[in-house]
Amino acid sequence: MINEFLQYLQYEKNYSSHTVLSYHTDILQFCQFHVISPSLFNPAEITVVHLQQWILKLMSDRLSARTIARKISTLKSFWHFLLKQGYVHTNPTLKILLPKTKKPLPSFFKHNEILNILENPFIPDDFETIRDLLIIEMFYSTGIRLSELISIEDKDIDFGQCTIRVIGKRNKQRIIPVSEQLVEKVNFYLLKRNELNDNLSDKQLFVRMNGKKMYPRLVYNIVHDTMSQTSSLHKQSPHVLRHSFATSLLNGGADINVVKDLLGHSSLAATQVYTHTGFEELYNIYKRAHPRAK
Repeated sequence: MINEFLQYLQYEKNYSSHTVLSYHTDILQFCQFHVISPSLFNPAEITVVHLQQWILKLMSDRLSARTIARKISTLKSFWHFLLKQGYVHTNPTLKILLPKTKKPLPSFFKHNEILNILENPFIPDDFETIRDLLIIEMFYSTGIRLSELISIEDKDIDFGQCTIRVIGKRNKQRIIPVSEQLVEKVNFYLLKRNELNDNLSDKQLFVRMNGKKMYPRLVYNIVHDTMSQTSSLHKQSPHVLRHSFATSLLNGGADINVVKDLLGHSSLAATQVYTHTGFEELYNIYKRAHPRAK
């Protein structure tokens, strides 16, 4: 029954293996707390009291409200699946409310911090430097995720239309427009890459010195090490560049629905957090500049 739920998440909902593993871990922890063998799990025997006892244990372990909310959501999704499949006729999770969580506003790089990196006149023109700076500019100009950047292939770049095709979460494809300047930089990078590797084993856009595909930790380190030269943010990551892309668009007057589509968000709620970031920035400017605000 549990395995059937996990297969449903993976093959019908197209959840990532990481997400499926998180769901599996949450359900196993629930079973372990109540000393229930997963293979003998009988959802009809579970009551609201069982759920409340587990939540109290999570709270006593000092887990954050966000973590507890995620674990409760796992059980809610599990019981929704069980109801849908006819394994149960009641849903005890309906009586469980998610704890309120305070969502932190996303951090973002200021535009001039990124320009300090990309428009440095003393940048060497070796392959790795050109690749690393293109990675920074690609993140900032498109707002794509780390996994999406690594998966871009040469054929995904339309040099005539100035667009990039990316494959996002749950294998959803989207087309992102880019500037002619960025396309020119991609062309220049490809010349350097192909000079270095005549016979590439695959057609990934971004590769290592040996022509092999990039991996997440390497890309993360590239962004972290590069942006640390100009920004004092506590977090320096590809996702902060994604936040910076969204924040810049909204601050520049872009329609929030357009930003939603460019980011590949499934709902508008995920995009709306960036409007709060923009408002907070305006409020801080007001406090610094207006004499009556001091």
